[in-house]
Amino acid sequence: MAKYFLGIDIGTSGTKALLMAHSGRVASTAAAEHPLLTPKPGWSEQRPDDWWASTRTAVRKAVRKAGAGKADVAAIGLSGQMHGSVFLDKNGRCLANALLWNDQRTAAECREIEDAAGGRAELIRLVRNPALTGYQAPKILWLRKHRPRVFARVRSIVLPKDYIRFLLTRTLGTDVSDASGTLLFDVGRRRWSRELMQRLGLDAALFPPAAESHEVVGHLTHEAAAHLGLRKGIPVVAGAGDQPAAAVGTGVVRPGVVSATLGTSGVVFAHSDRPAPNDDGLLQSFCHALPSAWCLFGCMLSAGGSLQWARRVFMSDRLRSARTAADRDRIYGRMLREASRADCGDTLLFLPYLTGERCPYPHPHARGGFIGLTSRHERGDLVRAVVEGITLGMNRQVQMMRSAGLSVKEVRLAGGGARNAWWRQLQADIYGCRCLRMRSEQGSAMGAAILASVGAGQFKSVRTACDAAVGVREVLRPKPAHTRRYRRLSELAARAYESLEPLYRIDF
Repeated sequence: MAKYFLGIDIGTSGTKALLMAHSGRVASTAAAEHPLLTPKPGWSEQRPDDWWASTRTAVRKAVRKAGAGKADVAAIGLSGQMHGSVFLDKNGRCLANALLWNDQRTAAECREIEDAAGGRAELIRLVRNPALTGYQAPKILWLRKHRPRVFARVRSIVLPKDYIRFLLTRTLGTDVSDASGTLLFDVGRRRWSRELMQRLGLDAALFPPAAESHEVVGHLTHEAAAHLGLRKGIPVVAGAGDQPAAAVGTGVVRPGVVSATLGTSGVVFAHSDRPAPNDDGLLQSFCHALPSAWCLFGCMLSAGGSLQWARRVFMSDRLRSARTAADRDRIYGRMLREASRADCGDTLLFLPYLTGERCPYPHPHARGGFIGLTSRHERGDLVRAVVEGITLGMNRQVQMMRSAGLSVKEVRLAGGGARNAWWRQLQADIYGCRCLRMRSEQGSAMGAAILASVGAGQFKSVRTACDAAVGVREVLRPKPAHTRRYRRLSELAARAYESLEPLYRIDF
């Protein structure tokens, strides 16, 4: 019997591979980088074949680290950066670089989509989400408008992980969670929105079938097996977009369970047993990576990015003398120690809108700032305000989940904010509910491996697989007095933003 399930996550900066044993234990992980291309300001592209190169490297490394043989992988699952556009010709060859989730060139196409749909409210009715530059649909319209000769040769449009799936199996397809991020998918009915495609003049034949995330959709070809050092014929499941896959990897597969991931951006993700309402379009309403389940999530743009800015500004001397990545990471530890010793009773505020904002305030020109500075404040006070401002912004998303009618009984912590004991407790205090630190921090790749184990028949459902594979390292409970203080601070921060918002429209 094969020993492992392989999860592959195609990220923006690199590919991760993870081997999970039948017990749910992580046997090995490996990563390989791939380059990001920015040919113009606001443009973000990658070469899909660079993903394939990093996939081959990461998989071979992970297999070697686990001491696995060619016959030891039972099934493969995929995860990847969402929304990106890969344009293929009739032979499955790439016609252009992939346009990524963070590409900002399509503001005009977003307006075009809303107009064609009959307005923002009608668009949300059709696909449960408003038009954002990150989604796939505006990128397709951009290619049609600006590179018509290339568009005329397009026969298939796939998402990043699904291009890798095509190279693994030579079959075209996607899954319902990743398809939800195209802005062309009827999230409530879990199928493509032919109605919106017709209004936009797009041929439905361009878009591949959408399966449930755990379903087997192909098998590893002889050629792909030789590239990866694996055996031919391994089943490959549909997989999921990186956020739903990460939710599976942290066990967010039941009502009341939410994840809070603090990376450069900050994502709060909630499970729902029904299509989640999103009437104002401030959150993202998608299909989840398990059948008959949906999700609601939001993204603040400068979460860990705000702390990274603080390190660059407040610790510039130490940063210049740091020789390794570990040295640079230790600077964060010193900053957070100073912040933990700062005065918790102060009312210094930080608004973490250094690169505009998406959620809770959809304003591309929003700006950050300190409010309440006095001459007695020192570096630790400022860093504490930054961390509190980040976490208060995450909590606004948690509150939006509750306002949408979703239960939030437990928050599972992931990303950089889960690695520091003081910040973990701060999150519990601000969210006002039990918080968990998970055993594995490889969320998306872990989720992909779990989905593979379900597709291979090791577990009867995604939930039972998560029960076996996802472990808890630490439980944190809120301190009521601190929760009350942060509730008041949150109200002050909201009033501060509302007061300053008119200034963001002024061109200085």
